[in-house]
Amino acid sequence: MPSSTGPTRSLGATVLRLVAFDMDGTLVDVASSWAAVHDHFGEHNAEGLRLFLQNRIDDLEFIRSDIRIWWRHAPDLTIEDLEAILGGVPLMPGAERLLSGLHARGVRTAIVSGGIDLLARRVGRELGVDVVLANGFRVTADGRLTGEGIVRVPIQDKESVLAGLQEQLGVSPTETASVGNSAIDVGLFRRSRVGVAFLPEDEAIRRAATHIVTERSLASVLPLLEAFPTS
Repeated sequence: MPSSTGPTRSLGATVLRLVAFDMDGTLVDVASSWAAVHDHFGEHNAEGLRLFLQNRIDDLEFIRSDIRIWWRHAPDLTIEDLEAILGGVPLMPGAERLLSGLHARGVRTAIVSGGIDLLARRVGRELGVDVVLANGFRVTADGRLTGEGIVRVPIQDKESVLAGLQEQLGVSPTETASVGNSAIDVGLFRRSRVGVAFLPEDEAIRRAATHIVTERSLASVLPLLEAFPTS
């Protein structure tokens, strides 16, 4: 049985057509793809995080600050280097089972992540995710980082990203479920009929969730979503 608590909600006859996933700490078994690169170099970016949380820098400057730290160790850092560093990041246990179960029912899936797109695309390929949205880097013709980032998913505004995706796909919030693990995923839950807090990191995500899963397997999420009929 899945480990699940939280407010119950009648799902009625609404069809599940889309499930949106956070990536870091949800689909992959690392807390942060950005931190995974810092760890590789024996670094961290606590100062950048502090400034970002105080609204003193924006998403792009946060990415620039990460890259500047990496450049101390690898001035000619390339996309291929980052792919190799992130290549060892494992999927969360149960991810394959959950995604294959959803796809077998004809449900579309999406990654909506403030993490690194190199990892998100790899995870998307391995799990057959339909839409992958994450943040990345501008590079030179030979693949070296320029120092500038690409923001597709503002860390504090996943809600608007999911809203745009729902409009693009013709899917309503009542036909959507979301799975995430931290306060920055609350916006996904606001655009979803069901919000599953998977291994929740904070009280904000717990309060916003319709279900809480504390078992370290994404397979535990599937029975919660199977409450939706398929037609």
